[in-house]
Amino acid sequence: MSTSNAATTTRHETRVYEFLAQKRIAVAGVSRDNSHHPVGNLIYHRLKKTGHDVFPVNPQMHSFEGDRCYPDLRSIPGGVDGVVIITRPEATERIVRDAGDAGVRRVWMHQSAVGGTSVSPKAVEYCREHDIDVIAGTCPMMYGEGVDFGHTCMRWIMKLSGGLPK
Repeated sequence: MSTSNAATTTRHETRVYEFLAQKRIAVAGVSRDNSHHPVGNLIYHRLKKTGHDVFPVNPQMHSFEGDRCYPDLRSIPGGVDGVVIITRPEATERIVRDAGDAGVRRVWMHQSAVGGTSVSPKAVEYCREHDIDVIAGTCPMMYGEGVDFGHTCMRWIMKLSGGLPK
């Protein structure tokens, strides 16, 4: 690995661990349909398990597994420190604007190793223009306490191949 790749990885990982160090995190994209859209639900459960105060966001749901589900970030009492977005890219654009309006300073746009992505170039640009720290890609399940073997392997492969975000 070249020195520039090592520096990029270090910057990315620093931003990841700063994001995960936040206590109050919203997950935009939880779903009732766990069989077809499980990623948001899995990330929600993982963050809860690692001690975060987690807030589900989905404008089509009033509750998620017994917890109040919020239609948008501005509706969460006391606000949040960060949001993980697991939606279609066009919905990501709306959510980052909502994050800006709600004073959320950290955004993570999920991207799976098999091609599904929440990353929107317009949303990334909006974050950068509005001083919102953005992680555009990868999965929070690849980092932090309790990483499973599959996500450990994905992170290792992405690191070697230069596939981690800058």
